[in-house]
Amino acid sequence: MSRLGICSVTLRHLDPARVISAVAGAGLECVEWGGDVHVPPGEEAVARAVREATLDAGLAVASYGSYYRAGHTDPGEFDAVLRSAMALGAPRVRIWAGATGTDATPPEQRRAVVEDTRRAAALAADAGVELAYEFHRDTLTDGAAHTLRLLEEVDRAEVRTYWQPPVDLPDAEALTGLETLGGRVAAVHAFSWWPGTTRLPLTARAPLWRRAFERLSTQPAAPLDVLLEFVPGDDERLLPREAATLRALAAI
Repeated sequence: MSRLGICSVTLRHLDPARVISAVAGAGLECVEWGGDVHVPPGEEAVARAVREATLDAGLAVASYGSYYRAGHTDPGEFDAVLRSAMALGAPRVRIWAGATGTDATPPEQRRAVVEDTRRAAALAADAGVELAYEFHRDTLTDGAAHTLRLLEEVDRAEVRTYWQPPVDLPDAEALTGLETLGGRVAAVHAFSWWPGTTRLPLTARAPLWRRAFERLSTQPAAPLDVLLEFVPGDDERLLPREAATLRALAAI
């Protein structure tokens, strides 16, 4: 079974206490705390306080959603990211695979992404933390086959990837990508956007998510985290409805 939760970026306009209240009230299980607002890198006291509040509410810390871009961000900044992840008690740090898409990235920059990922992964592994790439356009994970190639080049078992339906990709093609990644998927960002980045209720793409859960249940890496990311209008009042939909879709 998958563990169902939320990315705190979904409610970035709320403080951590209100995020926790909303998540617990919606009956979700875990939170990926973002490094953009709620748990800034290097602010370990904040991370510890958020961890304690999360656990006190009966929730788990799923991961630390950093904005560290391997091969692009100053490598020294990963130390602050990792320290915050450890203070947060996060078992996983989300990082980004560079700052340009596969076709726009020259070989030397690609090597920098690979080498920096390996360096960061070694540091994280020493702390008992794994890494996973954001699955996103304008990075080297801008498609399932591209992501798998990058993971093979990095060649570290503790580096995996997130998955989410790529913008404007039809259901069948998105699901083929999920199958391609197989057991390399560490977590999923769940949302229903169409067309483009128009935010719709999760029910708008229910067939996609139902089939995604079917595929995820057969992967050797299961269970994994499925995290709501964004709701229509960034409205926390919609969270109970979206969480109920997620639970229904997961009940395959």
